Amino acid sequence: MKRIAGVLLNYFFKGVLVVVPLGAAIFLIYWIISSIDRLLNFGDILGLNVNGKPIPGLGILTVVVIILIAGIVVTNFITDPIKASFSRWIKRIPLLNFFYSSIKDFTEAFVGDEKKFSEPVMVELNDSGLKQIGFVTHKNLRKIKLPGEVAVYLPFSYSFAGQLVIVKNEKVTPLNMSASAAMKFVVSGGVSGLIDNPNEQ
Repeated sequence: MKRIAGVLLNYFFKGVLVVVPLGAAIFLIYWIISSIDRLLNFGDILGLNVNGKPIPGLGILTVVVIILIAGIVVTNFITDPIKASFSRWIKRIPLLNFFYSSIKDFTEAFVGDEKKFSEPVMVELNDSGLKQIGFVTHKNLRKIKLPGEVAVYLPFSYSFAGQLVIVKNEKVTPLNMSASAAMKFVVSGGVSGLIDNPNEQ
């Protein structure tokens, strides 16, 4: 009886390792998509509700269409002078400029032509040997009178937050791993991301 119970318990824990991460990932994706869909569902305004209820997925479809149209317009019709004029207009409104420029720079760090979080490094934080994994975001800080130092973004584990530190070049060591693996390693608290290839040991 005890043997059967042990086998069943072993199967249960093996199942937990499969079901919990998969279920949590699916739930998180569903929650993000459904939240965006509810927030941006304009069925009431457009008169597209069915029996008084918004059409599921209309909000997400609206976002995708808006982004595609914006991309087409910016790529094919918006010239550099218009972009410069828009930037000058944004800069005249301090609060809007602060949020717009910050979000724009952060977005470009992930999907822009010059991705910022692409160089994972190990940063030595103090003389006791404490180190932390981060991503170099700026190598030349002469504009703020910090020659020989670099800006490194240190993401937090189990969080989308992080902090920016300024350290000397010699305190930074490039890591022999991809940016995605390094980010996964940090965000997971060090339990995932070290091995990109499942067959690699």
